[in-house]
Amino acid sequence: MHKVQISDTKETYPVGKIVCLGRNYLDHIRELGNKIPGKPVIFCKPSSSLLSDGGTIIIPEYSNDCHHELELALLVGKTGKHIPEKDAISYLCGYGVALDLTLRDIQSEQKNLGLPWEIAKGFDTSCPISNFTSVDNISDPNNLQLTLKVNGTIRQQGNTNQMMRSIETIIAEFSKIYTLEPGDIILTGTPAGVGRIESGDCLEGYIEKVGTLKVSVA
Repeated sequence: MHKVQISDTKETYPVGKIVCLGRNYLDHIRELGNKIPGKPVIFCKPSSSLLSDGGTIIIPEYSNDCHHELELALLVGKTGKHIPEKDAISYLCGYGVALDLTLRDIQSEQKNLGLPWEIAKGFDTSCPISNFTSVDNISDPNNLQLTLKVNGTIRQQGNTNQMMRSIETIIAEFSKIYTLEPGDIILTGTPAGVGRIESGDCLEGYIEKVGTLKVSVA
């Protein structure tokens, strides 16, 4: 069973479901030539996709184009359904740094065939994630700077204030579809600058006040 930890309190949570929001930053939507969605673009990753800080990414042999996507992760601390936006933050216990790795070639193939593209998002090691920091340490999760370096060079920079949907809105919308439970992880979308990673690369993610994440590629 996969577990995550809140660094401040040393509390651990068995990981439940990992639910993700796509196309939440306009610049990222534009760089991939996608349409701006009227409704949230939601997909899931299995808990087996998790990779701890310091781990090694294994790119599947069936792909030749794996992309990095830096994201703010939310850790759910209590059960909720149809959560009002005004109460949304109270259902969280932590914030973390995550990567949503995407097999872009496989995703494109699946889209062109009109088929689901979870196989491009849910492979083993496709969700590197840091330890979490307590929600009490972050006064405004909707104004945090994100930076990703690959081999020491900045690839992605953005701020959660650029998100189309706020943290509160994401939680409220997701809870209409899923019952959110302790240990569930929510990924909130990625800013522009996504790109290919290759064997030997070192990825370093940083989110202001939240923490860091460092992983390598086999």
